[in-house]
Amino acid sequence: MTAVGPNRRAPPRTLGRVSDDALGRGGLGPPPQAARPAGPAPQINTEDLKIITLARSSRARVAASEGAAVRDETGRTYTAAAVALPSLRLSALRLAVAMAVSSGAQKLEAAALVSDAELDPGDLAVVRELGPDATVFHAAPDGTLRAVRTV
Repeated sequence: MTAVGPNRRAPPRTLGRVSDDALGRGGLGPPPQAARPAGPAPQINTEDLKIITLARSSRARVAASEGAAVRDETGRTYTAAAVALPSLRLSALRLAVAMAVSSGAQKLEAAALVSDAELDPGDLAVVRELGPDATVFHAAPDGTLRAVRTV
């Protein structure tokens, strides 16, 4: 096994479903057949698993319709849940990007959205502004990976 230091990334893993204890277990079981996309399975590393898990946690914590997490160029993560007030509506992904920007992030490496809904093109545009080559992971609330896109 290769050592992972502050400037090294863990080798990628194949993702089918992100379980609640995936980060602690070190491995994932095979994905359900229905969740497997056509073609080669997407490659994902532990840092990507982390933001998916954080997005799931943000959504569950407040019973929101969606949760999101983004990772900046230094490896810091920012999480958010959708806001649905009578006077303010923000998607989780837009809010997570706004939190990163307000904290001084200059660039995004990756983003994760956990939602039953489809990816909003406006959300992708916001991620693209700060991370033109960022990867966006879209997962269902149960952790099943729905899509992986580069914006």
